[in-house]
Amino acid sequence: MSAASSPQDTPELHKSQVEAGDRFTFGQNWRSFIDRVDDGRIQHATKSFERLLGPDAVRGRSFLDIGSGSGLSSLAALRLGASRVHSFDYDPDSVVSTTELRRRIAPDAAEWTVGRGDVLNESFLESLGTFDVVYSWGVLHHTGEMWKAVDNAAARVAPGGTLCIALYNDQGRASRVWKRIKRAYNALPRPLRPLLVLAYAIYGELRSIVGRWRRGMPASPLRYWASYREQRGMSVWHDYVDWVGGYPFEVATPAEVRAFCERHGFSLVREVTVGDDLGCNEFVFVRR
Repeated sequence: MSAASSPQDTPELHKSQVEAGDRFTFGQNWRSFIDRVDDGRIQHATKSFERLLGPDAVRGRSFLDIGSGSGLSSLAALRLGASRVHSFDYDPDSVVSTTELRRRIAPDAAEWTVGRGDVLNESFLESLGTFDVVYSWGVLHHTGEMWKAVDNAAARVAPGGTLCIALYNDQGRASRVWKRIKRAYNALPRPLRPLLVLAYAIYGELRSIVGRWRRGMPASPLRYWASYREQRGMSVWHDYVDWVGGYPFEVATPAEVRAFCERHGFSLVREVTVGDDLGCNEFVFVRR
């Protein structure tokens, strides 16, 4: 299944947004990560997927991955028995990453298709049809029009289908500070950007060590790094880069997300929040 991009969401526009400092190169980060994907990371990503959606949530059902990034979530859906998987991303390098993961791990999976598209482009989305499960983890808040993106994603859910989204938590003043930091990162010359990520990584590790120590958990960062891949199969450093650079950047409270989706005909099935901390709140809705 494929659909042509419209003039307003061409790769050339993406490139100009990156050059202007208005958009982070998510795909370049994913292309760097893809060489680290192995059976262990795939297994952890699949287990994380199951924990959120349930072991049989996609079995025999069609699955749309909006903002596929590395392609790990699409692969998890495929391994858990999805009848049809379509992955798309706005960032051309993310499309390359997902395509490469499919080529390496599931080259004969005719039921898994990959393409490029924009969740803000309604005509593109309509050309895809509807899906039993629409999934977008940590993506819609990076579009520059988050609520429109949520609305457009929700419109792709078939009657009785599932919408699974993860959106950045609104921390009030802290979120406003982070928006300025992310904007500054993308305005920096490329050679200086890793220094900003490193500064945050040091701060983040110290904060994490103190937090684990207070909770009576092992404070060793080495043990934490070793177990990090069990969290969605991800990499500590690549997540740091994604967090510091991730722009555009919008946030929402859990109450705002619940109210918005309920107004659009959805009922909440599951919610996993980060409390007052930074990170993504996760939501699973069913279309009434």
